[in-house]
Amino acid sequence: MTDKPDAQDSKTRDYSQTLFLPQTEFPMRAGLPQREPELLARWEKMDLYRKLRETAKGRDRFVLHDGPPYANGNIHIGHALNKILKDLVVRSQQMLGHDSNYVPGWDCHGLPIEWKIEEQYRAKGLNKDDVPVVEFRKECRAFAEHWVDVQRKEFKRLGVEGDWADPYLTMAYPAEAQIAREIMKFAETAQLYRGSKPVMWSVVEKTALAEAEVEYEEHVSDTVFVAFPLIDVPGPFPVSGSNSTETTFHDTVEHAADLRNAAIVIWTTTPWTMPGNRAISYSRKVPYGLYRVTEAPEGNWAKAGSLYVIADTLAESVFKAAKVGAYVRLMTVDASVLERSTAAHPLRGHGYDFDVPLLDGDHVTDDAGTGFVHTAPGHGREDFDIWTASGRKLAERGIETRIPYTVDADGRFTKEAPGFEGRQVITDKGEKGDANEAVIKALAASGHLVARGRLKHQYPHSWRSKKPVIFRNTPQWFIAMDKAVDALGNRTLREVALSAIKDTQWVPAAGENRINGMIANRPDWVVSRQRSWGVPITVFVEKDTAEILVDARVNAAIADAFEAEGADAWFTDTDGARFLKPFGYDPARYERVTDVLDVWFDSGSTHAFTLEKRPDLRARRRGEGGNDRVMYLEGSDQHRGWFHSSLLESCGTRGRAPYDIVLTHGFCLDEKGEKMSKSKGNVTAPQDVIKESGADILRLWVAAADYSDDLRIGKEILKTFVETYRKLRNTMRWMLGTLAHFSEDIRVADPASMPELERLMLHRLAELGPQVADAYRTYDYKRVVTLLSQFMNTELSAFYFDIRKDALYCDPLSSHVRKSALTVVDHLFRCLTTWLAPILVFTGEEAWLERYPEKKAEGSVHLELFAEAPASWLDPELAERWSKIRRVRRAVTGALELERAAKRIGSSLEAAPEVHVADPDLRAALLGLDLAEACITSGVKVVAGEGPAEAFRLADVPGVAVVPERAAGVKCARSWKYFDPATAEPGYPDVTPRDAKALRELGQVA
Repeated sequence: MTDKPDAQDSKTRDYSQTLFLPQTEFPMRAGLPQREPELLARWEKMDLYRKLRETAKGRDRFVLHDGPPYANGNIHIGHALNKILKDLVVRSQQMLGHDSNYVPGWDCHGLPIEWKIEEQYRAKGLNKDDVPVVEFRKECRAFAEHWVDVQRKEFKRLGVEGDWADPYLTMAYPAEAQIAREIMKFAETAQLYRGSKPVMWSVVEKTALAEAEVEYEEHVSDTVFVAFPLIDVPGPFPVSGSNSTETTFHDTVEHAADLRNAAIVIWTTTPWTMPGNRAISYSRKVPYGLYRVTEAPEGNWAKAGSLYVIADTLAESVFKAAKVGAYVRLMTVDASVLERSTAAHPLRGHGYDFDVPLLDGDHVTDDAGTGFVHTAPGHGREDFDIWTASGRKLAERGIETRIPYTVDADGRFTKEAPGFEGRQVITDKGEKGDANEAVIKALAASGHLVARGRLKHQYPHSWRSKKPVIFRNTPQWFIAMDKAVDALGNRTLREVALSAIKDTQWVPAAGENRINGMIANRPDWVVSRQRSWGVPITVFVEKDTAEILVDARVNAAIADAFEAEGADAWFTDTDGARFLKPFGYDPARYERVTDVLDVWFDSGSTHAFTLEKRPDLRARRRGEGGNDRVMYLEGSDQHRGWFHSSLLESCGTRGRAPYDIVLTHGFCLDEKGEKMSKSKGNVTAPQDVIKESGADILRLWVAAADYSDDLRIGKEILKTFVETYRKLRNTMRWMLGTLAHFSEDIRVADPASMPELERLMLHRLAELGPQVADAYRTYDYKRVVTLLSQFMNTELSAFYFDIRKDALYCDPLSSHVRKSALTVVDHLFRCLTTWLAPILVFTGEEAWLERYPEKKAEGSVHLELFAEAPASWLDPELAERWSKIRRVRRAVTGALELERAAKRIGSSLEAAPEVHVADPDLRAALLGLDLAEACITSGVKVVAGEGPAEAFRLADVPGVAVVPERAAGVKCARSWKYFDPATAEPGYPDVTPRDAKALRELGQVA
């Protein structure tokens, strides 16, 4: 090189090497499926999890306690949604300045695993009952361990950061010990009791089920209308009006004898429960009438002359179902008459020779049926409640209040269902048995069947076996909801839980009403299961008194044994001697309970052996003088599941909820909004998405979705996120390439000295930073994606970068504009990369390490806090001015797009439009501005006035008219701007003076 340019021909000169073009090894094509595993390996090697804990030491804690997935099978898209959402919370809270720890966990006990082992046994021709229970439990444990390892790898592949090396497992010995301690606390405080109540029972699974284990599916049930003959109707009969007919004193007297010969008609969708009937429920709020059938077909069940008592609003539908030709209403039947009346069971004379009382119940309506509810206290919660609540009155009337056991664990009628013993309600395969038909035939033979039919409706099914369940009366262990106990300040568990709900933040807020209604109306908690794989109910019951043994020494011995040996210790001690004898108790006097706990009690207790036992999770919450917070996050179905059981368990043992915040999300549907199923072929597997596109695409989908509602996913939807990701990545790539020319020695420290366009970008960063932080703080990740996508695509790529490429590529080394722009791009990169990092965990890390190669050994973007944009950068007056400038710019851009389309120009630099501005406010905003630079043209002439009629205008930019003109002069061989060749510097005839200066500073030969 020489100091002086020579007269070399410009056509042979290559200026491309003199431009400051972007230089980066950050590839345009992400290659996420290949790159992401490399980053995962790097994080594992550098022990990122431990570095996160060290970095955050001393900060307020934000603990996301993991709701344990079930260790049974590969993860599905719902798992991916849940874990990614949790990771978004944890990472963003860490970068907001908390110590945000995540310890994954697994639910390892319960029926699904037990079933899998039983299936293996059956395939080998073995019987589970022939194997020692401890051996069987050992196989269940091994099965769970296998799937924990499989799921752990799949969750980690999603980019979820947590203590994967030390998760919590409900089957770990210390966990089983703590679960036992928790149930023993309920026993010690007299909240645990054994009772006989109707519970939902799975004949297929041979166990009781809790509400949370039941889902409602479409089912076709047999229905019957049945007549219960009245056998005792004491007078006098009050005279009252009805909705349809005015009853007179004469009518009442005349038809009193008819009423005594009438029958109450009930309707039920479970005919098999008729042997368990012990009462009929009615409502004082429902008007009833006495009706006589006047016409009926030959051989009809409801015959001419039959007298029925039915709710007036339902009489027409009842007689239609009974195929009655005509009927007449005789009189009103007052509730006071029903209250004192008694009916006979329709199968009286066949083993059902007891009186059937009528009971006033709030649950009775006249929406459907007959206005009377057949009441079998062994087969329904409301039936049980009204029966037991009426116990004293029933006893006074000489009615036996004992609830019969009419159906056994196999779904078969017992001897307490005379005439039907052995008939099966539900088979062991979950199919309808012969009980319904047998009962219906018996009712028809007795002459008391009025009508029958079928009803398609929502019916409870086990969510595991997917088979219908039944309500049956069985001895079970319950936690009382409405028993006031000293341990709770003489309050009930229901009262404490409802109070705790109010003290919790629910996201979205509607979750509070949902769980509040569930807690307010739920029955006592059935915690016993008749299975083998779980934590046993570790209590002893005195045989003579049926009292639970409460001895702190015995309880401690049980827990200590579980700590060392696991819950198997309970099953190896077959008579309880190990835990009873050392403390002076005779094992022969005590029953050792062998039922295991509901797995919801297991998971509901997880706070006790994670949040309270692990030092890295222990939180000083606001009620304890600290600012730490604990969040639970699961699908919305967990209002009746884990949120519910955790709330009851913690409230019953600690008097408060285990959480401060509860966040819920919806479910995954296909692109049409339909439920996914393998049979439909509409399943989106996370493993397939990762293999094809990468986990960051899945993460972007989760972050951009409205998780409070159900989320749709499929190939077409994912394509849109691939495109969104591509745009974001390309913006980051351009910044990285441009920053290859940045160094600290050219940083412009004083923003006030920067050009307006740079100060505008700093202003926007200062505006955007608090918005992004607030969105993360309020778990509004959709807003984060919207804010950053709009900013990066519209304000950076399509505006700021587009304008500044000329200065960044072509300006001299000494250019203040160029230095300012590079400084701003540096600020932009740091802010945007940290703000995107919780969402695009792999891409954010890749970009960060490309920008800061010196951090490749130990550094990570995830160890950073969110970059802050100082409030001092805010300049609302400048932003207001540029909003006006950008309106004018849009009009110019619109005019030039038409010119390009007509092929009158190629690049916008070939234009030098004339811009007519009639609005004086807009004209004032343009003063002192290089509008050609802002519009990326080679020149712009601003003229006051409306402009010619043929000028280009935008409807939403009134007062601006653009007349396109071609730029005069010659094209700069380096920057492609058109300029007056007369202004060219000596020795640089083919470039602008600006470009000539750049070349001189580079020491280039002209």
